[in-house]
Amino acid sequence: MFNIFSKTTEVNVSIDHFKEMIEKERGIVIDVRTKQEYNAGHLKITDAQYDFLNGEFQDQIENFDKNKTYYLYCRTGNRSGQAARIMQNEGFKNVFNVGGFEELAEAGFDANMSE
Repeated sequence: MFNIFSKTTEVNVSIDHFKEMIEKERGIVIDVRTKQEYNAGHLKITDAQYDFLNGEFQDQIENFDKNKTYYLYCRTGNRSGQAARIMQNEGFKNVFNVGGFEELAEAGFDANMSE
């Protein structure tokens, strides 16, 4: 149900803004891609991987601390954007969609890549 009084803030941030933000507030970095995608390559700063497509991410939300800052990414930014909005709807204030893995790696974030 849509609440006209809900204060939903923008969850999407640019890679440059993410670089600035993570320097100030390390937060928790979550990859919401599949385990197969994660194993093929992921950011070294990733704290957790929870698959958005199979419901694993949604099952984990109740275990997250609402007082912490979360940065979510996936392949293109679509799943992580959906995941961030779900977290906002659950009362999380500091949750951000930082985009896609390849773009983050190309922008200079260290990545673990499978051979």
